[in-house]
Amino acid sequence: MPRKPKEMKSDVKPTTTQSLGSLLKSARDIMRKDKGLNGDLDRLPLLTWIMFLKFLDDLEIQREEEAKLAGKAFRPAIDAPYRWRDWAANLQGVTGDELLAFINQDEAVLPSGKRGPGLFAYLRQLTSSNGDNRRDVIATVFRGVDNRMKSGYLLRDVINKVAGIHFTSSEELHTLGALYESMLREMRDAAGDSGEFYTPRAVVRFMVEVTDPRLGETVLDPAAGTGGFLVESFNHLSKQVKTVADRKRLQQASILGCEPKPLPYLLCQMNLLLHGLDAPQIDPGNSLRFKLSEIGEKDRVDAILTNPPFGGEEEKGIQGNFPQDGQTAETALLFMQLVMRKLRRQAKNGFGPSRAAVVVSDGFLSTKGVASRIKERLCKEFNLHTIVRLPRGVFVPYTPIATNILFFDQSAKTEKIWYYEVPGPTDRQTYSKTKPFRYEEFSECLKWWHSRKENVFAWQVPIDDVIARDYDLDVLNPNGGATIASKDPATLIDTINRTSNVIATHSNRITKLFSPDSFVALSKEGLKPLSEFITLRKQFSVIADESIYKLITVQLHARGISLRGEKPGSDIKTKKQQFVRTGDFVVAEIDAKMGGYGIVPLEGDGAIVSSHYFVYEIDETRLDPRFFEWWLRSGIPEKLIQPYVKGSTNYAAIRQHHFPLLELRVPPIEIQKELVKELDQLSSEVKALDSLRAELAAESGALMPSILRGAFEN
Repeated sequence: MPRKPKEMKSDVKPTTTQSLGSLLKSARDIMRKDKGLNGDLDRLPLLTWIMFLKFLDDLEIQREEEAKLAGKAFRPAIDAPYRWRDWAANLQGVTGDELLAFINQDEAVLPSGKRGPGLFAYLRQLTSSNGDNRRDVIATVFRGVDNRMKSGYLLRDVINKVAGIHFTSSEELHTLGALYESMLREMRDAAGDSGEFYTPRAVVRFMVEVTDPRLGETVLDPAAGTGGFLVESFNHLSKQVKTVADRKRLQQASILGCEPKPLPYLLCQMNLLLHGLDAPQIDPGNSLRFKLSEIGEKDRVDAILTNPPFGGEEEKGIQGNFPQDGQTAETALLFMQLVMRKLRRQAKNGFGPSRAAVVVSDGFLSTKGVASRIKERLCKEFNLHTIVRLPRGVFVPYTPIATNILFFDQSAKTEKIWYYEVPGPTDRQTYSKTKPFRYEEFSECLKWWHSRKENVFAWQVPIDDVIARDYDLDVLNPNGGATIASKDPATLIDTINRTSNVIATHSNRITKLFSPDSFVALSKEGLKPLSEFITLRKQFSVIADESIYKLITVQLHARGISLRGEKPGSDIKTKKQQFVRTGDFVVAEIDAKMGGYGIVPLEGDGAIVSSHYFVYEIDETRLDPRFFEWWLRSGIPEKLIQPYVKGSTNYAAIRQHHFPLLELRVPPIEIQKELVKELDQLSSEVKALDSLRAELAAESGALMPSILRGAFEN
């Protein structure tokens, strides 16, 4: 027989930080006894949805009382008998199998004694028919939630612990919000093993602070995760509220997000609710599912703050939403294009230009191909005014990947890019879970932000230099940098060792991918001639004297192609030339023996070459140009073409039909792309190591004094 719930007490004691922490710890200890839960990745989500329902009911009680005082009608987001007070508030209420059935089953006996939809079934079918968007939020949250506890008795014990938390004042909400953030950190630690990386709070706070969203603007995070950027933006905007209208604007038209994974979506909703956003507008779908060309001004926002997923891959259907020259499986590259498209073209009256702050890896800065084309559009269509280079290890313990923050806006096209290198830790060897990156470490950067001058940490690069580098944004600090400024060679040596370990990790992964059990097995037919993947193109044109033409050159020994300038047709003696396109494979007939070949970069598109160059098209459905480029840079082709080289030492040439005879192993295209990612990251780390070694050489005179100081000071 159903039990009547106890009356809610009006004189409940406030939930202090200490008592709240104790309650939640007790709840988690109970969950550890249940055989259906496996670790915090199961326990924390369950605790979150239970807290979500308790919080929602407390909020509903407050709103109902406010409506009565105002003489207004009130309709709750959740009706009886599904409200927390109906089935959970009574500490001696429904339990055991009866509780599990009420929560889990599509139809069950309700606390009222009648039969009807189970709790989850009811919550999932809610709609905002009464104009209350919270009903849609609740429905979406619980479509991605399930109950994995096997014991209804243990579940009742957990519910009773949460029932001791009272969400009845802003002070208590602040207490719960702070504790919830600590729970999220634990969730992130658990999720890190599953490839989920989250942005440190210090980085989020800095990005919001310098982007400075204003009340009346719309802020978006298209990869919201657990809502860190959105919560920080909401808090930032809350400080600007002065009127009832301001409050309404903040609640209804300021914060937008998107998160397709059910668990982060639930955590994000709870996070925002606890911080005061009544009906979070978080899209539960993939931000990349919309065709980019169909996103218009009505869909755009004023500020975007985000940390797109590193290393993710998207299916062909998603890639098809992007322009042909921007299609890639790499999630981060697709998100960058989305961010650029979603920024408002015309600033609102009284506000500055739309702007974005985006976390990217070092790999994005230096990667060619599609990444170069994206960076070219970024520089031509936006003002990429600042790149903040974060210290290595900021994302520890999730990943050692080096990261940066790009800041750009719609004010103008890029004329110069400021770089700021945030120094690494000076009081400890490295960052860790217990010693994370701190907001205070941005202090010098914040001072510099509004009155910019070059210093040991800051430098600027003209856009012409960036163009000459084929939009490689991985520019090393020419002023010495954070490590030189620290004058601590011992720390530098430690950094070199850690960087070497990262390089070893990537090298091991690459070795594994190239191993007989992986690479050769996936290349089922073994070695294949290049003729299966490349086709000679020989379409010569006569150039005109009055036109201007781009010229490319071969980087000998570096095994690559680069733009070497422009000339009027009147200055070019050989009038019969061939045009090349981005992604073409070009071989210098005379210099091939020394590495005279490469892939045409973006800025080389439309350049001309003479008959002393062989131009081949690549079948990109079977051979990834970037994979092929790495093979070309390996030095193997020089050895393979040696038997075909004819002529004297000074004029050693090959013929156009010789290069296609060379053989290589070509795994499936998805394996090629995976290898390219590892090789790109390895290249970035090797560059960093070379720079560190140069810095150590510059500081070698201070090494012994540093070691001696450490010895005698201990």
